[in-house]
Parts: sequence; C-alpha cells; structure tokens
Amino acid sequence: MADASSDTATGSRITTRRALIASVSGSFLEWYDFYLFGIAAGLVFPSLFFPGASPTVAMIQSFGAFAGGFLTRPIGAVLFGHFGDRIGRRRMLMITVMLMGGGTFFIGLLPTYSSIGVLAPILLIVFRLVQGLGIGGEFGGGALVALENAPKGKRGVMGSIHQMGTPIGLLTATGVFALVQLLPDSTVEGWAWRIPFLLSGLFVFVAFYIRRNLPETAAFTDEERSAPKFPFLTLLREHPKNILIATGARLADAVTFNVINVFGIAFATTQLGLPEHMMLTGFVLASAVEIATIPIIGHISDRIGRKPVYLFGIAVCGTLGFAYFPILETGNTLAVWTIIIVMLAVGTGCMFAIQGTLFAELFATHTRYTGLGVAYQSSALIGGAPTPAIATALAAAFSQSYWPVAIYMGVVCVVSFGCILLASETYRDDLVSSPQ
Repeated sequence: MADASSDTATGSRITTRRALIASVSGSFLEWYDFYLFGIAAGLVFPSLFFPGASPTVAMIQSFGAFAGGFLTRPIGAVLFGHFGDRIGRRRMLMITVMLMGGGTFFIGLLPTYSSIGVLAPILLIVFRLVQGLGIGGEFGGGALVALENAPKGKRGVMGSIHQMGTPIGLLTATGVFALVQLLPDSTVEGWAWRIPFLLSGLFVFVAFYIRRNLPETAAFTDEERSAPKFPFLTLLREHPKNILIATGARLADAVTFNVINVFGIAFATTQLGLPEHMMLTGFVLASAVEIATIPIIGHISDRIGRKPVYLFGIAVCGTLGFAYFPILETGNTLAVWTIIIVMLAVGTGCMFAIQGTLFAELFATHTRYTGLGVAYQSSALIGGAPTPAIATALAAAFSQSYWPVAIYMGVVCVVSFGCILLASETYRDDLVSSPQ
C-alpha cells in the first residue's frame, strides 16, 4: 500500500515537472516572438518595409503592423479555447506552438520593400496575423497546463513559473537583437536583422518535442463529460462580470509595457538621443531581475492573496510612469537602467507573475481555457495593440512631449486598479469547482 502511494506521489511529481517545462517552453516562445517583433518594429521595420514616408509616419505604419497581430489573438483565444475546453488542453498546445514559431520564422525569410515593393509589408502583416492566432490560443492552454497540475496551495508559484517564460523570452529577444545591433547598420539592414527571427525555428522544434507526450490535466479529465457544446456562449452566460474584470485588470500591464518598451525604445533613441544599446541593455538587465522576482511574487500571492499583490504592481506603474521619461531624459546610464528594472521587474512583474493564476481562478473548469484566453487577449487587443501608435501620435501632437503619454498610462492604471477592487479574492478557492 505504501509502495503504491509512493509510486503515485512520484508520478504526480513527474507530471508536475513535465507540465511546468511544457508551459514555460511555450510561454518563452510566445514572448520571444512578441518582443522580437516589437523591437524590430521600432528599430528596423520602418526603413525596411515602410520607406518613402516621413520617419514619424513610417514608425506609425510599423507599429500598425505590430498591432495587426493583436487582431487575431482574440480569435485564437475563442477558437483554441473552444476545443481546449471540449477535447483537452494538450492537443491545442501542439498546434499553437507551431503557429507562433512558424510565423516568426517565415518573417525572417521575407523580402523587403526594396525587393518586392508593397507586397513586402502585406506579407509581414500576414505572418504577424498568423503569430497572433497562435499566441491567442497559447496563453490559456499553457497557463492551465501548469495551474491544473499544481499542488494545493502552490498555484501562485506554479502560475508564476509559467510566466517566467516572458522575461526569458524578452531577455533572449533583446539580447540577440542587441548583439545584432553591434554590426554595422548596412549589415543589420541587409541581412543580420533576420537572424533573431530564424532562430525561432529552432525554438519551436524544442517546444514541440517537449509537449508531444504531455498527459492531459487532471482537472480537465475529471470534468470532461460536463464540457459544454459551445464554451464561449457558456462563458458569456455564466461569467460576464469576471470577463470584464479580468480584461480591465490586465490593461495596466499591457499599456505600461508597450509604453516603456516598444514605444519607449523608439522614443528614447530618436527623440531623447539615447544610444540603442543603452535601452536594450536596460531591458536585458530588467528581464534577468524579473526572472528572479516572478516566483517570489507568486509565492507571496499564495500567502496573502492575489489582490494586494496585483494592486501594488498597478500602483508602481501608475506613479513611476510619470518619472520614467524624465529619468530617461537625463541620459544617466545607471538611472535609466534602474527605472527600467523597477518598472518592468516590480511594476508589471507584480501583475504579470500572477495574471494566469488570478484569471484562471475566476472561471469554471469547463470554460476556463476560453475565459482565460478571451480576457487576456481582449485586453491585449484593447490595450496592447494600439498603444505604441497612440503614444507616438500623442507625442507628435504635443511637439514630441512625453507627458501626454505618461498621463495616458496613468489613466489606464486607474481603470485597472478599480477592476481589481471589484474582483473576488480567489487564492483559497478550489480550482476544480466553479467560482461563485
């Protein structure tokens, strides 16, 4: 009897470990692809795919292509959430990882505007849409593989470890692009910009291999027979309030990150005169720090609850957002790196580390994949997609002033703060049972 119990415990630990590796691998690929496109959209895509316009217009067009991927993310969330809630998490994750990595890899093979004219930006947007479709289905499934295999009382930690793929992806994407930027400009724009995109082909192969033998989660297996015919419609009927709360809560993270990173890198280098390597190195350092802080944040949320941790992150972003660009303007390397680290690793980190856990706890098992994906990707579409273009337009409208951008970020943080205040505390709830 003891041997049987020991074997069961050992098997459970192995499954938990495999689930974590599988979820982190997909999260890494998701965010490597996302950050890579964002960095390229600010630094090289304007001249490669949108030449002929003024620098500001070319930048807005490039950020428009960046935003295009967000359009298909909610579609991916509904599509893969439907089948993920009906037939299982694992099968969907095999498809999403191929879509994400494949879209990125083929961007690295694209001819530029100088070779094929207007077809080049069209193809860039097409592959960006493919990326978005895969990313839309990835987050919900990847998070649930970790959370639905989590030991009791450790969902915050398990969910945060899944989220570690984000800073690892950012660290890798920024680091690889920073190395590429050390080459002469003519080399970067000639062929070297393709290297980070082509690397995604290797990453997707590894992630697919890890996931191919992953077992289905116990939570889904226990309630598989109760799966609704149309999970999305069931979600709208059973959890309309929680969809709005989760969507609104994530806006602060989505907007803050895209202001300080995607828009911030472009603005700092073109308007404030900071070297590209200073900004990129700052985000490399911030990502490294965030890798260490994320599991700590997850552990704290298991001890004191999700809401106070999340509210603290919003408060940091909402207040320090007004100091971000003035500190960048000083040009002091240590000060620039410090504000980037605090905003990313602490501010957005306190939100991002527990988002998957908090949002999953708001929905019942039979609609959880769909609910998690819809809330997360809808907020990405509303807050993440237009933010770089909105910020660029706001700065341009006020003589390249960063204050309107800071105010925009602060207002969004107030909205998210209110949403979390309205949310229920969920860290002690049973993940298998339906939320109240």
